[in-house]
Amino acid sequence: MALFSRSRPSLGLDIGSSHVKLMELEQDPKSGRHRLVNFGMAKLPPEAIVDGAVMNTNVIVDAIRELVQRHRVKTKNVVASVSGNSVIIKRINLPQMTADELEESIQWEAEQYIPFDINDVNIDVQILEGASDDPGQMEVLLVAARKELVNEYQALIQQAGLKPSVIDVDAFAISNMFELNYDVPAETVALVNVGASNVNIHVVRNGVSAFTRDIAAGGRQFTEEIQRSLNISYEEAEAMKVGGDERDKASVVPEEIERVLASVGDNLATEVQRSLDFYLSTSADGGLARVYLSGGAARTPGLARAISRQTGLPAEIVDPFRRIQIDERAFNPAFLNDIAPQAAVVVGLALRRPGDK
Repeated sequence: MALFSRSRPSLGLDIGSSHVKLMELEQDPKSGRHRLVNFGMAKLPPEAIVDGAVMNTNVIVDAIRELVQRHRVKTKNVVASVSGNSVIIKRINLPQMTADELEESIQWEAEQYIPFDINDVNIDVQILEGASDDPGQMEVLLVAARKELVNEYQALIQQAGLKPSVIDVDAFAISNMFELNYDVPAETVALVNVGASNVNIHVVRNGVSAFTRDIAAGGRQFTEEIQRSLNISYEEAEAMKVGGDERDKASVVPEEIERVLASVGDNLATEVQRSLDFYLSTSADGGLARVYLSGGAARTPGLARAISRQTGLPAEIVDPFRRIQIDERAFNPAFLNDIAPQAAVVVGLALRRPGDK
């Protein structure tokens, strides 16, 4: 199955460790603008997906089915995505060759860059046109994902009565969302997606992927630390993490909660800084311009400030609905605004169609 892949309508399906989200978008053939057709999300228990591994298939399949039924989804073709340590993304230099020659030789070329048995991974490549200054060389974006992980996600989709047509990568889905909603800058930016148990860092230079890294950390750490410090339930800790009552985001966070959020936020920001420092130390890039945050934990109190302070860069929370037409009679604008950072991956997936690169 292609890891990179507008023809037939597709259903974007983001199977995260805290929620399952689905989305359908429709593109106006004349204006090119996208319109929101369908969107829904269902919460998963913390033990459903642990460290990227599916631990409770039935719960996830039931959540997908429930969403499909509740939102009366007719589309069967699904675009989903994977991330974590089972996914490898690298920019590599190869001798100049045609796309057909690359397809024939990539298995052999990829072996030296992938820390898994080459027979255990799905591989895809994309030639980065004009990226190499050497006329005899070309730069290629190499993506490999363990077959076990890809097959696991395909099985979830099939058991829910849907058809997996594309398995993408979270980092690229975020990039697609960003490209739709923001003017691609002629500079280098970091797209940082802070999920429940994984942080995707994707550095994009002049609109082209330059560096990716996944960190096994995320919003769940905030919740678990609050739970441990106050000896309360996971659900209570989750509510306190976002400031108490979901209806009152401005409610005062108790001192102890602030201390925990600041401590975990600083640790996470340090990990982000280290990854960005590593990128800068191994590339000829002059520097980063800005950090764009997304993911369910992006709005955790103080996190954006901590990342900005640690990296020395402005940090902005993205709006994945920024250039998508919303019918306010069909969708609650306040709800979409509230969960917007969480929808970044699923927007990027809903933009994809089989055959896309």
